[in-house]
Amino acid sequence: MKKYSIKDIAKLSGVSVATVSRVINNNGRFSEETRKKVLKVIDETGYQMNYSAKSLRMNKSFSIGILVPDISNYFFSDVVQKIEEILFDKGYSTIICNTTRNNEKEAAYLQMLESKGVDGLIVISGADEFGFDYTRSEKDIPYICIDREPKDKDSTVFISSNHYQGAFEATEALIHSGCKSPVIAMHARRSSSGKERYNGFKDALKKNNIAFSKKKNVLIADIHTEDFPEAISKFINENPVDGIFAINDSIAMELLQKIAKLGKKIPEDIKVIGFDNISQDKYSSPTLSSVKQDTDKIAAAAVDSLLKIIASPGETGDAILIPVSLVVRESSL
Repeated sequence: MKKYSIKDIAKLSGVSVATVSRVINNNGRFSEETRKKVLKVIDETGYQMNYSAKSLRMNKSFSIGILVPDISNYFFSDVVQKIEEILFDKGYSTIICNTTRNNEKEAAYLQMLESKGVDGLIVISGADEFGFDYTRSEKDIPYICIDREPKDKDSTVFISSNHYQGAFEATEALIHSGCKSPVIAMHARRSSSGKERYNGFKDALKKNNIAFSKKKNVLIADIHTEDFPEAISKFINENPVDGIFAINDSIAMELLQKIAKLGKKIPEDIKVIGFDNISQDKYSSPTLSSVKQDTDKIAAAAVDSLLKIIASPGETGDAILIPVSLVVRESSL
């Protein structure tokens, strides 16, 4: 099979080499007709760019690093997949690093990404603010943060779902459906998103004249510990719980099972609303109400913001808030 060069593509397309380069890189001025003509020739010839030469020439690696705390989490994996698809269409490869919420692992991944010369970095969630404190880089990698507060807000773009709105609306939905003693079920660790959901829950109680008490309205639920079932049973038996807003659907799903084992009915005795709207919510028994995040918009905003920072380093300091929506199902009716 013949190996075609960019000069061959230009000749077959009837345009200049510079025009072919502009079309391939989607950079510069050319007509839609020219774009289609060049891409048709590229498709027909099976032409492939020499990315190593291109990287050296442009001082770019055409690769993006993604730090994610838990790739098994539905929301994280959904966002990462959509980001990867968008970046691939734009000619970038991705290096996905699952940190398992481990600071040492995150630091090691960061140093690895720096050594590979990635053009940019997407940082998703995490309990601590993100910065480059523990790296040896002389020049920070262009980066954006999703659901994780950056230490230096002026040097990046912060993208987040409106977690406060979601928690507020979920809690109000419980109250409006008759709950007098709603509870928030959450992790002991506090992420940026977790703090916003906690604040939304508290403010919904305040708006509806329900006194807030950490002892009666906050259930610390670590589903990975052996004493989780006992802790749930003890809390529900000692408090007049009639509604629970779970900070994520993993906790909510566990609660559906544990509450049923206590002999209580959902939603008759206790109503439950989760957060993330994972696919299993439609198949649980009862089906689970949940707050849906717009992962399409989050992924698109992340890629668009990062590529803008890479092209124009001064375009930073923005905060983008993506609206959420409440999906009501059987567990809170």
